[in-house]
Amino acid sequence: MDFLTDITNIRTIQWLACTDSFMLAFILMLIKVPQTEYSKRLANAKATIAISFLVCGMMMAFSLYKYPTVWNYERFSSLTMLIAAVFSSMAMSYSMINLLDDKAITGSRFIMNIFLLTVGSIALVESFLEESYLYNFVFVICIALFIIQSIYYIILFDKAYKKSSKKLEAYYDEEEDHKIRWIRFCYIIAMLTDLFLLVYMLLPNGFMKIYIAWYVLFMVYFTCNFISFIGSHKLILDAVAHRTLSGQAIFPVKKKKKENPEMDRKKIEKEFDTLERHLKTWVENKKYREYDKSRDEIADELRTSNDILQLYFSQRKGQDFRSWRTELRINDAKKILLDNKEISINIAGEMCGFSDRSNFHRQFVKLVGCSPKRWRDTDGHPDAM
Repeated sequence: MDFLTDITNIRTIQWLACTDSFMLAFILMLIKVPQTEYSKRLANAKATIAISFLVCGMMMAFSLYKYPTVWNYERFSSLTMLIAAVFSSMAMSYSMINLLDDKAITGSRFIMNIFLLTVGSIALVESFLEESYLYNFVFVICIALFIIQSIYYIILFDKAYKKSSKKLEAYYDEEEDHKIRWIRFCYIIAMLTDLFLLVYMLLPNGFMKIYIAWYVLFMVYFTCNFISFIGSHKLILDAVAHRTLSGQAIFPVKKKKKENPEMDRKKIEKEFDTLERHLKTWVENKKYREYDKSRDEIADELRTSNDILQLYFSQRKGQDFRSWRTELRINDAKKILLDNKEISINIAGEMCGFSDRSNFHRQFVKLVGCSPKRWRDTDGHPDAM
């Protein structure tokens, strides 16, 4: 094992990649996921990603095992890395998309993809090792299928992400997509990393080890974020799995009721008056500062229904509940920024109910006309300077 003395040797990097892949897979397998309806999808995603890491490790091990008999080891390493990248991109796509929308990709379609990938991988490796005249043809076909597969999954992921963001907004009635933004970021990095492999394969010998080292760093980064998500997945569980757990739709179809309009009007006005009193108490107790609460939870606090709450703000306030609450939070923040100048701007935003600092800054500028910092620096008179 004299190659271990040279840290820049491609086989050294492959040994490190192999070890890292197996360790990350083992760590993911050890992590337990709570047994709920939605968590089954989370557990499946965890297992799929762990298996993809195992495949990467096995491909590295296979490449090292074949080292003595391969005529062009650098080229062979790039082929095994291609197979690992194709499988990991497919597994990661299935896992991430399934977390956001379990109806986007069926299990049977995923299994079919695995079967086709396995057949293509065997054909590619065998044609290379046997120096068959069909190698170039098989290689081109595999590259074409890899690109088509990547584009297909990217489109599916984009649709699933947008759908999930809408569910979050509908369920929590505030901007909560920053809680799942890491999924999109990691997925983009994953797909770019896989597609960059095609570029590395066109470069001269010696560059593949750089790509493998980068892939190892990405796997570590992704695993850390995924483990963190497992520990704090309640937000997605509530919103995305709402229909599964409760049997109710997030976007219910409104049914027309055949009742006396005059009696309905009196009943609604009475409910509006009651809600108005509860809202006054709700504001006095600064309940608007609380976040990560669903519309139904807020309606329960106000002793009303979600429908009545929306109708009240539409007819009596002339705005939606979300905008009204945002104004309360910003007015609260304006006061805190001036009265407590030792508190950081980010902390002031969190105190008022903004869990995302970029959203706090955006809403503050929108309603006040200046940034929170300028508001504080000018003692609440941004136009005076």
